[in-house]
Amino acid sequence: MLDWQTIQIGLKLLVAVACGGAIGFERELSRKPAGLRTNVLICVGAALFMIVSRHIGGGAPYTDPARLVAQVVTAIGFIGAGVILQSRGSITGLTTAATILLVGAVGITIGEGMFTIAVMTTLLIIIVLVVLRAVERAFVRRRRLFHYLLRTTDAPQALARLLDLLDREGLRLDDFSVRDLDQGHHELRFACVTSLEGNSRLIRLLPEIGTEVQGSTAASTD
Repeated sequence: MLDWQTIQIGLKLLVAVACGGAIGFERELSRKPAGLRTNVLICVGAALFMIVSRHIGGGAPYTDPARLVAQVVTAIGFIGAGVILQSRGSITGLTTAATILLVGAVGITIGEGMFTIAVMTTLLIIIVLVVLRAVERAFVRRRRLFHYLLRTTDAPQALARLLDLLDREGLRLDDFSVRDLDQGHHELRFACVTSLEGNSRLIRLLPEIGTEVQGSTAASTD
């Protein structure tokens, strides 16, 4: 027959599944690397570590349950770092990494038996991920990091014109590089953060600087 302590542990794990699943479901709908199962496992794992840490300590002197929890936070940090990608100046996965860290914190809170705080935090996380995304898109107007490739025969003059163009558009140059090609041609690669409308304007104006222009957008930072 199950004792009360075992029932409490089972209840904590079920709450961890519910909270991690609620956050993971939003991440799954947003097609992020850490989806439903990942967030559930992280939340349950963090809660279990907290439960085991308390059990090992048992209230005995010279024991510190927080030491095991500290290692859990470090491990979750490694998981979060694994979902952060960097490519040609564009960093993606920061929001997903931050969510993973918070899911671990929710799991630790549940393992400690602080159910109300855990549920409140879960709701706040979902509000931030869903509501603030809409607010961000409305005010930032879908600003992304766009990459461009420009070919020219006069790199110094093309760079000067490019800087002047970006200054007129109120944009900042990022991730700039120059590569020499054959027959006196040069390839300029650069990136800047702008809106979809700003990208369209640049595509129309850049041919005044170089002989060939290519543009592409990077993924969002979520």
